[in-house]
Amino acid sequence: QFSQWLELLPPSKKVTGLILSLGPLWVEFASFPCAYLGLLRVLRGAQILHELLRAPWLRALLRIYESLLQFQRAAPSPFLPYASGLSFEALLSSHDSVAQSDYLPVLPPLPEELPEDEEAVRIVCLVKNNQPLGATIKKDEETGDIYIARVIHGGLADRSGLLHPGDLLVEVNGSSVVGMDPEKVIQILTSSKGTILFKVIPNSAQVSINQKPVYMRAMVDYCPLQDSSIPCPDAGMAFSRGDLLEVVDQSDGQWWQARKLPCGASFAGLIPSASMLKSKQKEQWWGHPLQVHTCIRPCEVFIILSNDKKRRQSCTSCSPNNNALSSPYEEVALYQRLSQENHRLIILIGASGVGVNELRKRLIKLNPSTFQGPVPHTTRPIKEGEQTGRDYHFVTKELFEYMVCNHRFVEYGENKGHLYGTSLDAIDEVLKQGQICIIDVEPPSIHLLRSRNLKPYVIFIKAPSPERLRQTRRNARIITNYAINRAFTEEDFSELEETSQLIEAKYKQYFDSIVVNDDLQDACMQLCSIIQQSQNEPQWIPVIWLQTEEE
Repeated sequence: QFSQWLELLPPSKKVTGLILSLGPLWVEFASFPCAYLGLLRVLRGAQILHELLRAPWLRALLRIYESLLQFQRAAPSPFLPYASGLSFEALLSSHDSVAQSDYLPVLPPLPEELPEDEEAVRIVCLVKNNQPLGATIKKDEETGDIYIARVIHGGLADRSGLLHPGDLLVEVNGSSVVGMDPEKVIQILTSSKGTILFKVIPNSAQVSINQKPVYMRAMVDYCPLQDSSIPCPDAGMAFSRGDLLEVVDQSDGQWWQARKLPCGASFAGLIPSASMLKSKQKEQWWGHPLQVHTCIRPCEVFIILSNDKKRRQSCTSCSPNNNALSSPYEEVALYQRLSQENHRLIILIGASGVGVNELRKRLIKLNPSTFQGPVPHTTRPIKEGEQTGRDYHFVTKELFEYMVCNHRFVEYGENKGHLYGTSLDAIDEVLKQGQICIIDVEPPSIHLLRSRNLKPYVIFIKAPSPERLRQTRRNARIITNYAINRAFTEEDFSELEETSQLIEAKYKQYFDSIVVNDDLQDACMQLCSIIQQSQNEPQWIPVIWLQTEEE
């Protein structure tokens, strides 16, 4: 409209109209000596604007814009009456059908009375490439019918939404499968490429259940190829202890569907349910003969905890597994520590001689205001210059034994007739002061420390390669009950490697991070970074740690 209005004005009026619209600017220029020059600039600008508005391309652009607005507001009109004799008449006819939504099929009305034994048949067409179908089948031995046993979450059949558990499979690619062995049907499906046509009778009792995923940590190892009871070994998913699992389907009481996180597969796999895997553990447990003590080490190794305190190293290879018959899965959830909450307890685990105690000391020395260790208890007399509560908690033997009976010690031992121990109360003292408590304990002590109050973060200090281990411990010293500060022997190196491997194999389901002590300084810096992440970033912890005591 503006372009049309501008076209109706004579040239003189166009310029005059623009000058009058700039009246305030004219008055302002008149009060200055250079008003005449300002007027010339205004007139020159008006002339440029006038030429711009009269440009043919601008006028054409405005007309196109106005036409598009009219087309957008107008309803689609048929073109067929105007296309008589044109070669693209069929194309325009299709356009009219789509524009008027006249493309739905016209179906005959259903008969008023249907036979009672009439069953609805569904024709399902799936395009299969190199990926599996994502469904398992089973045979009814009495009738010979083939049914869909389960649909794997995220697989081809699940994404189509057309096949469901309990559906009766009638035909595959036009061939009847009634009475056929499941292995033969699987062979047909496996060899089929491209389009696969199914004829199925839907399960009338089908119930649609939208399950929320549940996140669990595997506490045991599982291999479907070694499990004779799994319905379909190819659909099974292997996992190791410590793996994080996203369980997406628990509708089957014996076999769940899950994915490993971080997710690498688009479809889930079969894993035993908690009850079924626990029963397998019991069968395996009672099926094995009683195991005898297998430790035949010639000497008992001690590691230094402080200047004069030693701790007996437990036998990792033959200590009993307290969770042998516990739940094979542990439900977990993401946890973000709030600023007003206590810091999480940091537990360092590793074989004797790998450098766990040295790393703990370096961290505390690096930043004593942030990192601190618990003050141990002892029954020995106080020495000159020592202060109770700073160096040790000096207690009587009776009080120490009372604390042992009430399970107040994480670890305790005896050296030169005196008792030493690390108590839960000493750990709480450090945490209540707003500091990060760092302790190193033997692996069996992890179970006692796993509680909602401490929410421990476990870091495994792993031994480096054999060559690097011998290179870095060349000048290190070790203490045993037969020798003090003696050099490492080849037997010590072999034992350290073996113990480190045994600890990782048996307790890795409790590890949150692993640090290889290849270089002491680098390992210390890596530990600092991991500890900060454990306090400030979301981490997976057992769901029970997030529940209140009433729950």
